[in-house]
Amino acid sequence: MHRNEKSEEALPPVDYNAYRVPPDGTFTLAASDPADTGGWKNNKEAQRALKACNRTLSRWQERLYAEGKQSLLLVLQAMDTGGKDSTIRSVMSGVNPQGCRIFSFKAPTRHELDRDFLWRVHQRVPPRGHIGIFNRSHYEDVLIVRVHGWADRDLIEKRYDHINAFEALLTDHGTRIIKVFLHISKAYQLERFRKRLKRPDKWWKFNPSDLEERRYWEDYMIAYEAVLNRCSTTRAPWYVVPAEKRWFRNLVISKLLVDTLREMNPAFPPPSFDPAEFAPDDIR
Repeated sequence: MHRNEKSEEALPPVDYNAYRVPPDGTFTLAASDPADTGGWKNNKEAQRALKACNRTLSRWQERLYAEGKQSLLLVLQAMDTGGKDSTIRSVMSGVNPQGCRIFSFKAPTRHELDRDFLWRVHQRVPPRGHIGIFNRSHYEDVLIVRVHGWADRDLIEKRYDHINAFEALLTDHGTRIIKVFLHISKAYQLERFRKRLKRPDKWWKFNPSDLEERRYWEDYMIAYEAVLNRCSTTRAPWYVVPAEKRWFRNLVISKLLVDTLREMNPAFPPPSFDPAEFAPDDIR
């Protein structure tokens, strides 16, 4: 540790591995409680823990940026009202925007449709030294595309392998990948829609087409289970994080990011000069 570097404060015990999808293809969403809080009952206590995680995340991000040899990619997927935007806002609070890139993947343009489905995604992968966040991602091409039948089923089956190979390529070249599905229930989604319609300042977030997509809820759950079982690998795992208690959701993801960066262990680069030759008080 450098002389003036702050020691890392003790962080709360959060068992995010309880939400990790095993790579054996046995996971079911029915066995996952979207309202689970992992034994945490106190919102205020969780908020204090989140602030500690955020401070630690900021320090690790500085090391990642300074080192410039590795990158971290957080993939967020959820049904409408699952909380992707608020997760990013809360978890990344305090992180230097200079070292963080966020991309939201909407419906592909005609230009993008003329290429393979991963073409636009590869361009958005975080460069070395950065944290990247995908707000929706390449997984839309095996989710909404599958639900609505916009691609041949045989092609969709191949895409799971394409995605796994793509993510293996990224990890081989220094990008650590964390994938999180923000898990909510159909009843919770309805409650959130109703709350949005009661508040004029939230009308901009409501789209009548979201109600149309809601009709396909069961189909989406089948599609998500396929994604989770086919694409949760040892190097790029999926986590199904309970998201109905937002304070717990944020705490789990923040701690997961911190511990991942700890494992990556980025280090400040050595100086290109001899610090002993420069006395701070003598510089003019």
